Amino acid sequence: MPAIPSSLRCLAPARRATRATLALLVLGSLTAACGGADAGGDAAAATPAAAAAAGEFDGAAALEYVRKQVAFGPRVPGTPAHRAAGDWLVAEMRARADSVVVQEWTHTTADDRKLPMRNILARFKPAEGKRVLYLAHWDSRPASDKEGDPAKAALAVPGANDGGSGVAILLGVADALKRQPPTVGVDLLFVDGEDWGSFDTNTDVLIGSRHFAENLPEPGYQPLFGVLWDMVGDENPVFEQEGFSMQRAPEVVQRVWLTAQRMGYGAIFTNRAGMAITDDHVPLQEKGLRVIDVIDLDYPWHHLNGDTADKVSAKTLGIVGAVAMAVVRGI
Repeated sequence: MPAIPSSLRCLAPARRATRATLALLVLGSLTAACGGADAGGDAAAATPAAAAAAGEFDGAAALEYVRKQVAFGPRVPGTPAHRAAGDWLVAEMRARADSVVVQEWTHTTADDRKLPMRNILARFKPAEGKRVLYLAHWDSRPASDKEGDPAKAALAVPGANDGGSGVAILLGVADALKRQPPTVGVDLLFVDGEDWGSFDTNTDVLIGSRHFAENLPEPGYQPLFGVLWDMVGDENPVFEQEGFSMQRAPEVVQRVWLTAQRMGYGAIFTNRAGMAITDDHVPLQEKGLRVIDVIDLDYPWHHLNGDTADKVSAKTLGIVGAVAMAVVRGI
């Protein structure tokens, strides 16, 4: 990987290199737009909408959604676990959302494998022009390629935090929006095939988000903004401001981070500049959508056998879910 200049390292651990594009880092002036140095508590008084939203999201229920996903087995495309988990997600969304769009296709990999793929788009108020897009990937990595033991490396990643936590956030948001519909349209997108191939060569990864970017739900689809929730369940989270997000949609970063800081989560949603990470927001950004990435790659079990449900925190999911709800309610 390219070296990170020590002055710009921003406390980023070496383990982040697998999924990072390190050439793009954030200018200090953009970070200052979100409040300058780290905010360690309330940046300002929480708005009434944000305060109310904090009670809408159930972190314990979200953890159960993580456990449910892991119980299927690794959601590797082409496996029975993948099919069963996808069917479950479709059913769960049809029970909550106003409409559900399923995109199904076959992806041919670089080594000529045929993979069944499925994106799931759950829509609240689908006729509303003003929309918010939340997304997460629901697949699991087919190999634990950071394991030193070849036998362990050949096993699929359980995907509790990497995949499962973001899906749990979307499910919890869907629960809240079912109870109290939003004032704007909300799209919850579960993308497939994020973690199949090689991030080093950018081959056979981000498959679902790339497909969605080329097959948007309607002509001229342009949500007000979007947020990708990825690896958001670690018990000790720190969300830095990801590089591509700050370069291409700094106002969305500001919206989310200020909301979190006003809720008292400034130590978690830090104003430190993070690396530019190749993730599912990038294909959408390349289509002109204002989408950012909320991610904490400083996770000891990333792409390892140990990415299991016991590593995911209900408290963290509750915090992240409350911020997600406050952002929607604050529009």
